[in-house]
Amino acid sequence: MQENFSLKPYNTFGVDAKAKYFIEVQTLEQLRDAISYSKDHHLQILFLGGGSNILLTKDFDGLAIKLSFKGISEEDLNENEVLVTAKAGENWHEFVMYCLEKNYGGLENLSLIPGNVGTSPMQNIGAYGTEIKDIFVSCTVLDLENLELKTFNLEQCHFGYRDSIFKQEGKGRYVILEVSFKLTRKDHHIKTEYGAIKTELDNSGITHPTIQDVSKAVINIRQSKLPDPKVTGNAGSFFKNPTIPLVQFEELKHQFENIPGYPNGDVVKVPAGWLIEQCGWKGKQIGNAASHKLQALVIINATGNATGKEIFDFSTEIINSVKEKFGIELEREVNIL
Repeated sequence: MQENFSLKPYNTFGVDAKAKYFIEVQTLEQLRDAISYSKDHHLQILFLGGGSNILLTKDFDGLAIKLSFKGISEEDLNENEVLVTAKAGENWHEFVMYCLEKNYGGLENLSLIPGNVGTSPMQNIGAYGTEIKDIFVSCTVLDLENLELKTFNLEQCHFGYRDSIFKQEGKGRYVILEVSFKLTRKDHHIKTEYGAIKTELDNSGITHPTIQDVSKAVINIRQSKLPDPKVTGNAGSFFKNPTIPLVQFEELKHQFENIPGYPNGDVVKVPAGWLIEQCGWKGKQIGNAASHKLQALVIINATGNATGKEIFDFSTEIINSVKEKFGIELEREVNIL
C-alpha cells in the first residue's frame, strides 16, 4: 500500500489527482484484505479499472484499489456457440482482439473502446449497433457488504442505455470480478448498417465482410475521429445521447429542420454531438480543456495540464448552452468524483 499516490497514470484524462492510499490487487484474497483494511480504518474506496470512464475533480481521501485480475477461459456450448469468460482486469480491446483471432463473433462492433472488461457491464457499453447486453450471459461480483461472491444474469443486471444495476440501486455495493459472454463460432450475425461501417467497407472494396473486416472498419472509423487517450487525455464520449418525447422532437424540427433523430416508439434519440456542434463548441478551447476538433462529443485535456474541475466546468458550460438553444439537458456519461 502506498500513500499520497498520484492517479495520473490510472485515468485516461491524465488528471493529476492523488489518493491518500493506493493498492493494486491481483487475487480475490488481496481484494478482500484491502476492503477489510478500509473498513477497519473507516476509509472510502475508489475502484479503478482502465480509468476510461472517470473524471477526478479532486484528490481522493481514501483507498484507491486498482483491480488487476487477469485471465480468459472458454467453454463450448454447442457447435455454433462458445462461452468466453474474462477477468475484470483484462483490457477490453485486447479481449476483443483475442476473440476475433479465434473467429468468435459478437464483439467486433465494440472494437477499440477504451477501458477494461470489468467496467463493460456497468455502462452497458455500446457502439455501432451492438451493446454488451446483446452477448452478455453473467458476471461474478463481490458484495462489499458481506464480502461474498454473487452472480448476476442478464435479467438481473437491468441493462439500459449506458446504464445497469451497477449504476443505479447497486451502485457502490458490488465490484465486478469477471464477465461471461456468449459468442458465435461460425454463423456470425454481421452488423454493418450503423454509422459509417458500410461506407468504410465499400471504400475498401469489401462486399461480403467477415467479423474481422467489421472490426477493422470500426477501428479505422474510431481512429479517424476520436483522439487516442495515450496522446491526448480524454474519456471518449463525455455525454449520453439524449432521448426526448416525439412531440418535443417534432417541435424542434420546425425550428431546426436538419436536426437528426432516431425514433423509437413515442421517443426520439438525438445525437448529442450534433447538438453540441450546433452550439459552436466543436474544437473550442477554454484554458486547458477543449471539445475535440473532429468529434464535439469528446472533451479533451488539450494541454495535458487540465484539472478535473476545469474539465467539469467546461462540460457544464456545454450543458447550459445546449439547454438554452434546444431545451434539452445533456447528461454526463462519465462518472464524476
